[in-house]
Amino acid sequence: MSIEVASPVAGLAAALSDVPDPVFSQAMVGPGVAVKPTAEAADAVAPIAGTVATLHPHAFVVASAGGTAVLVHLGIDTVQLKGEGFELHVAKGDQVAAGQRMVSWDPAAVEGKGFSSVCPVVALDVAPDALGDLREDGQVAACDQLFTIDGHA
Repeated sequence: MSIEVASPVAGLAAALSDVPDPVFSQAMVGPGVAVKPTAEAADAVAPIAGTVATLHPHAFVVASAGGTAVLVHLGIDTVQLKGEGFELHVAKGDQVAAGQRMVSWDPAAVEGKGFSSVCPVVALDVAPDALGDLREDGQVAACDQLFTIDGHA
């Protein structure tokens, strides 16, 4: 059984290797896909259904019932913004549906402060070959499938 991982934001899908941060571009955190978001303020949504395992204004992890976890990072080095410009809509431990609103943010404002707004979407604790159907180019809407994680419930 595989899990479909949806895009948390609308924008342009890109290979993770295009992310301007070696921790993500070299898949040190895990394999995945990046999305370069459209510039307008928007909501980042849950990429899978599950439990909010980690929650920061600039990043979150949702873990499925089977234990598969997906990290969404809103921009690069945005931890330095200390939550400014991000509004949380869920709490750690909440059950969320795929596509549920998680965080409101403004990618243009992030870029205006000198940070990249690119959003790595990463599968945690899986081998790169567990990912399938990678969407690494073209426009995506929030909730469009970015990739699948095989062999997980």
